Amino acid sequence: MAKIRVLITVKTYPTLSGKYDELVCTAGFTESGEWIRIYPIQFRKLGYLSQYKKYEWIEIDLVKNTSDFRPESYRPATLETQPSIVGSVSTENNWAERKNIILKNVYTDLELLIADSKDKNKRTSLAVFKPTKILDFVWEAVDRDWDKAKIAAMNQMSIFEQRGSEIKVVRKLPYKFSYKLEDINGRQSKMMIEDWEVGALFWRYENEEEACQKVRQKYFDDFAKTKDLHFFLGTTQSFHLQAKNPFMIIGTFHPTFPKPTKIDPQMTLF
Repeated sequence: MAKIRVLITVKTYPTLSGKYDELVCTAGFTESGEWIRIYPIQFRKLGYLSQYKKYEWIEIDLVKNTSDFRPESYRPATLETQPSIVGSVSTENNWAERKNIILKNVYTDLELLIADSKDKNKRTSLAVFKPTKILDFVWEAVDRDWDKAKIAAMNQMSIFEQRGSEIKVVRKLPYKFSYKLEDINGRQSKMMIEDWEVGALFWRYENEEEACQKVRQKYFDDFAKTKDLHFFLGTTQSFHLQAKNPFMIIGTFHPTFPKPTKIDPQMTLF
């Protein structure tokens, strides 16, 4: 067990687990600039002062997740482990400090990233990816309700843990949102986005069509068209070795485009 300092850059939308209750996958960077995944973590059950935001530094007791072959995967020492928030990284100077931490190793070739994920000596499962083109942002209807067996398992746990007769779980998103993109070699892909903020934005609106349009407006009209958009990509353990492309988008990094460098007219004479 070791206390590790992590800059949080990823929080996925909560999912249900019959074993662990309601879970959030958290990921970020260590002080040495290495990716790290923290899973499982029951985020909404953390104490108020421990509920970290993106781009906050936390300190937390972690152990290697020996049930997960992916090298970046760690888990809290116990389910009761509480992180401490010890700092944050601002957006000053067009995200300069964030860029210094995050953009040290950026993939532009999706085929290379997938190859690294399959390489038994690497098993890369978290990465920063810069698409060459964003082609579209789409949504599709999915199951509207959580799996009944998982709900039943959670309610059963609540009886034994004396937390009440039933748990109020986070609402399941009734749509799947995806980017259509192209990498540096012209390879086109459709990649689902699992960012917590997609769900938070969707649930601000009562009308579902309006909600979907607002999500598209933010992630396509704003991020893809006016920002220097990068993606945080991650795999799931179950599909990492099986899927042709095991990655999904688990977050965005979207500073504004750098300002053009002004050229001194005198310099053009030489």
